[in-house]
Amino acid sequence: MRTDIASVVRLEDYRPPRYRIPRVELDVRLDGPQTLVTATIAFEATSREDAGSELVLDGDELALVSASLNGKALAADAFTATPERFVLAKPPKKPFTLTLVTRLDPAANTKLMGLYRSSGNYCTQCEAEGFRRITYFLDRPDVLSVYTTRIEAVRDEAPVLLGNGNLVETGEVDGTGRHFAVWHDPHPKPSYLFALVGGKLASIREPFTTMSGRRVELGIYVEPGKEDRAAYAMDSLKRCMIWDEKVFGREYDLDVFNVVAVSDFNMGAMENKGLNIFNDKYVLADPETATDADYANIEAIIAHEYFHNWTGNRITCRDWFQLCLKEGLTVFRDQEFSSDERSRPVKRIADVRNLRAAQFAEDSGPLAHPVRPSKYKEINNFYTPTIYEKGAEVIRMLKVLIGDDAFRRGMDLYFDRYDGTAATVEDFIGCFAEASGQNLDRFFVWYEQAGTPTVLTASHYDPAARTFRIDVAQKTPATPGQAKKKPVVVPIRIAFFDEDGRRMELEPLESNRLKGELLVLDKAALTLSFADVPRRPVPSVLRGFSAPVRLEHPVSDADLALLFAHDDDAFNRWQAAQTLATRVMMRAVGGTPDDGGAALLVDAYRTFLDGAARQDPAFAAQALALPSEGDLIREIGQDVDPDRIHAARLGLRRRIGHALADRLGSLRNALASREAYSPDAASAGRRALRNAALDLIAVGDPTVGEGLAAAQLQTANNMTDRMAALGALSQIPGVCREAALDAFAERYRDEPLVLDKWLALQATIPEPETLDRVRKLMRHPAFSMQNPNRVRALIGMFAAGNPTQFNRADGEGYAFVAEQAATLDGTNPQVAARLLGSFKMWRTLESSRRDKAEAALRSVIARPGLSRDLSDIAERSLA
Repeated sequence: MRTDIASVVRLEDYRPPRYRIPRVELDVRLDGPQTLVTATIAFEATSREDAGSELVLDGDELALVSASLNGKALAADAFTATPERFVLAKPPKKPFTLTLVTRLDPAANTKLMGLYRSSGNYCTQCEAEGFRRITYFLDRPDVLSVYTTRIEAVRDEAPVLLGNGNLVETGEVDGTGRHFAVWHDPHPKPSYLFALVGGKLASIREPFTTMSGRRVELGIYVEPGKEDRAAYAMDSLKRCMIWDEKVFGREYDLDVFNVVAVSDFNMGAMENKGLNIFNDKYVLADPETATDADYANIEAIIAHEYFHNWTGNRITCRDWFQLCLKEGLTVFRDQEFSSDERSRPVKRIADVRNLRAAQFAEDSGPLAHPVRPSKYKEINNFYTPTIYEKGAEVIRMLKVLIGDDAFRRGMDLYFDRYDGTAATVEDFIGCFAEASGQNLDRFFVWYEQAGTPTVLTASHYDPAARTFRIDVAQKTPATPGQAKKKPVVVPIRIAFFDEDGRRMELEPLESNRLKGELLVLDKAALTLSFADVPRRPVPSVLRGFSAPVRLEHPVSDADLALLFAHDDDAFNRWQAAQTLATRVMMRAVGGTPDDGGAALLVDAYRTFLDGAARQDPAFAAQALALPSEGDLIREIGQDVDPDRIHAARLGLRRRIGHALADRLGSLRNALASREAYSPDAASAGRRALRNAALDLIAVGDPTVGEGLAAAQLQTANNMTDRMAALGALSQIPGVCREAALDAFAERYRDEPLVLDKWLALQATIPEPETLDRVRKLMRHPAFSMQNPNRVRALIGMFAAGNPTQFNRADGEGYAFVAEQAATLDGTNPQVAARLLGSFKMWRTLESSRRDKAEAALRSVIARPGLSRDLSDIAERSLA
């Protein structure tokens, strides 16, 4: 484990490498703890001045067997080798070849970085700095090389051998029971995209023909016996390949595209060129074991990793500071794909829910950082919602600002100009400035500045003068290392409605400020003025969530109800109900009079259920889901008491469920279906609304809800309905709940991914006994601290999904999570660091909880021998 004190890496210190590596030939002999990697690496100096300069290669826990230069063994005094570094003091001035042999023990590699074993199979994970755990190398993303990989293994142990690129040769190793495969990738790539797999795997395969007529063989490899569960992943892959050709003009460029599902994986998936390796939860699905959410995630993540072939692989990032260039852009692309495949408004709402829950929270705490950071200690800790989700939102804003046509021209220019290179954010934005003819220098602040901006509006209507004015301003709070903030360019889509809900077409006196619906706030404040306005307008601001900002928009409760009923922008219609519900709950938390807000919300929902809800069930399900406890924590922002928040939210849900029980019951009955399960968007929307109704019924009347949920659990023909029923029961203490949980565990005792759902559900029960329940579940046969999925399902969900119990007043929740992170650090620092990231909002808590959270973080810091991953998160959290 790297326990050395990490030095700060700074963007301003970037220097190009002294050496290029045009070719890499790897011979990987898979042989348990005696696995040997022979790397033959061609070097050439990048300039005449660099020729003959010292060559320093990265390593991580490596054992060198031998080293040779141009085919001759190096003398012992000609080089220095440690587990972390190989140094050749005086390389030849002319191009040369270095051959390095390293010995690995993949089964002992519990970090799951580099070459390791998962369920007996060999696999790799090299992003960000895992290749240096395989061989010594210039392990940085701006070194692009053509790879040829020979993989050898015992055939009975690893009958399947996969690598990057195209398969060029296979054969037997005479008389040994071993066989080999040689893979060649003609496209230069950085080392983080290297991959290999060897093991006992089954597969499904289908052909695909690209728009230019290239025939590609698609393969998805899974554990034997699970081939039928890969069908939806294959369908998603083919659909996203067609979509990328149609929308971005990008087609696939190799003869094969393989996906491998493994059960031990630190992340969701990895876009290795031609050989994507996936966490199996994002590949395997059938109606009995996967929910609608699982199917949607598989579709999105299969697409995300495939889209990386162009945005990440063909064009990679120059350095890790440019990580958003591949991840934010590719998230944007996968969101657009899912929006086209499903419901665009519903997808937008879901994405914004996720952005606010994960990224807004990160932006408001000690771990806040810009979309393009200027420094880091441990790059593994910057695979964050800011890089991914906020990075995608910045690109979405860019498209809003310059328009669809200019955006497509900019993307085409980017692909044409930077194909086969390692690019920067400046390169990317420059293409859109050129394509649109706009100066985007001020837009670039979004990449450099951390924090979530707040947009503030104030409306003024004078009925006598028939004038209307709306003032718009912005502010961004201080974040770590950035006390002073610049104004950002905020595209705000805005429309107006009269008090009967009819659209008003208003033209401001400042005619150049509002183009259609688009207002660009590019300074601290501005004003729109209108004359001859016959009725008071009700503004609909930030339509479609046109920018990743907080909105302080002081409209009345009645106006919010009006917008919920009449706004023709689906996102803002949903947002109106969310804002009204937030106000009601905030009043309850603060102990202030409700002023009829709750009754107004219930009436609005009653009207909604009587009409519009049945027209778009997926949207209706989103509309009925109140803001989360995490949303309220962010809104309050300081001196937070999670118990009061939980009580306020529970109280409003109970009131809605009780008042609308008859309508919810009728709706639920109307949506019942005996048809065979289908994961399509329309069917999923109907199930979502039916289960949202069950949830509110159960909280409004637990006795009735318990009966309905128990019956649904028994009769459900799919995992979506089954988990919804079990979820409703999990919130109702008693014999029925425990019996249902036990029966579920028994039914799915051989299904680890289903048992993850079972673990997560129990970890999020908002009861004082839950911490003891979690400790007990850690001893259950279904749980393993060595498997990241199990850790995330149980401990991670307790920390991130159970605000009242993680934030227990006695501090035991903090102490437990801190202890588990510190324990896990010895075997898997990446997962440990992500677990400790659950403390990101600790400074917003009331003083007693804040003190206990700080003590837990300091207990981690005090431990000797922490990894760089965990110590970095702990130190930044306390800074």
